[in-house]
Amino acid sequence: MTNIKDISKEPFLLHVCCAPCSIVVIDELSREYNLIVLFYNPNIHPEEEYLKRKKEVVRVCEEWHVPMIDHDYDITRWEEEVRGLEGEPEGGFRCVSCIKMRLLHTAERAKEKNINLFGTTLTMGRNKREIMITPLGKSAGEKYGIEYYVEDWKKKGREMRAQQMVKERGIYKQNYCGCKYSIRVKREE
Repeated sequence: MTNIKDISKEPFLLHVCCAPCSIVVIDELSREYNLIVLFYNPNIHPEEEYLKRKKEVVRVCEEWHVPMIDHDYDITRWEEEVRGLEGEPEGGFRCVSCIKMRLLHTAERAKEKNINLFGTTLTMGRNKREIMITPLGKSAGEKYGIEYYVEDWKKKGREMRAQQMVKERGIYKQNYCGCKYSIRVKREE
């Protein structure tokens, strides 16, 4: 798979959270769009975990010749965003705030680069609800005057295809969502 720039294809900025959630999405979207991947996940804790996840996304993007924008690790920014929501359950208001922050950041970067379409791989996550993510994406798009691409990436057999692709390529697969509070939930299970 190669993403050779085709000026007839519309540019698309895709926020990705990790390689297991994004591999099928990158494969699918890079066929239809001039895809650019954005790795912006200041929520991931600890930094070593962040670096593992980023390394795998870089690997997928390099393999398929998809350009990637990498934003530095900034846990302080994320902690400010979720301050006061530390006790929220997984999938609660803390997650809403975190996802909103990342989608606003993505929409802003898209606008800066004159890209009128953006999306996220977050709806591929088994614990992430499209019904919560879509309104946040649409709102971010409205703020910056661009379109949010609505898709529940878990559907149409993509989840199974992603699992197969991850296994075939030996891609690191994390066992928790990403933030220090989701580690706590994982340990309690």
